[in-house]
Amino acid sequence: MKTLETGDKSIALVVDDNPDSLGMVSSALEAQGMTVLVARDGHSAIKLTHRVQPDVILMDALMPDIDGFETCRRLKSGPNPTLAPIIFMTGLCDQEHVVKGLQAGGVDYITKPVVIEEMIARLSTHVVNSRMLQSAREAIDAFERPVLAFDEDAEFVWGSKSALELLESSDFNPSAPGFLLWLLNCVARPVSEISPHTGDGVVAHFMGLSATREILIKLVVEDGPTRGDLLQSAFNLTAREAEVLYWLTLGKTNRDISAILALSARTVNKHLEQVFQKMGVDNRTSAAVLADRLLHTRASL
Repeated sequence: MKTLETGDKSIALVVDDNPDSLGMVSSALEAQGMTVLVARDGHSAIKLTHRVQPDVILMDALMPDIDGFETCRRLKSGPNPTLAPIIFMTGLCDQEHVVKGLQAGGVDYITKPVVIEEMIARLSTHVVNSRMLQSAREAIDAFERPVLAFDEDAEFVWGSKSALELLESSDFNPSAPGFLLWLLNCVARPVSEISPHTGDGVVAHFMGLSATREILIKLVVEDGPTRGDLLQSAFNLTAREAEVLYWLTLGKTNRDISAILALSARTVNKHLEQVFQKMGVDNRTSAAVLADRLLHTRASL
């Protein structure tokens, strides 16, 4: 049987009111080395996610009280929605219920009775994709990029830590009609025709659509530069070269940087070659020391 190769031990939350199904699925996942949490109903599942953040959620569609669709909607909404991909387990295989599950926030479905080999294969894909997305968000946070993501209906999906802090400290309103109109126009128009949106001291720049069709928006406050901007301007780097250099100052290896920025190792090496040349150094240690000195000097001013 194919094993679930996800690196660190993953956490799966299985939500099902049928004890036999719950036991079978849980045992299969534990045999793959996963930590398994179980819930017999939607309310219990929601409470569990307030204490532990799972890497993936397997959700029975039909349950008493609140069904799996409603549970999924609640998990994916609110101020702190779960980031875990939700896969529905259902005997309902007609198009109507498949669409209903996806509209509720699910990413996939498997039909009952569950085929273990198929379940493991689907989980493996979604856990890896989820971790890559989470790594990207953490990289955005660490690099001080204030980024907001919206779905194609202009509904807020997630925001980086620095973006959420900026919203709290400014008068910028991502629900304002003018901003929402601009946001929807971003999807309907060529990128070359999109101008930034300015409101309440914050400039919103359209970054593009993610692989999951999320609209990505970068927020910029004109009060001062970020660390990336400082490195970019000080050493005449491109934005990507500045990102690579920043992670270098944090002691990351080329392999780490490759994973964080979703670049090939060869691309990271090429960026570093350009960074060394522009900085006038011949090794990573010298580059990291110069960049770190600049950042700490500017931070103390």
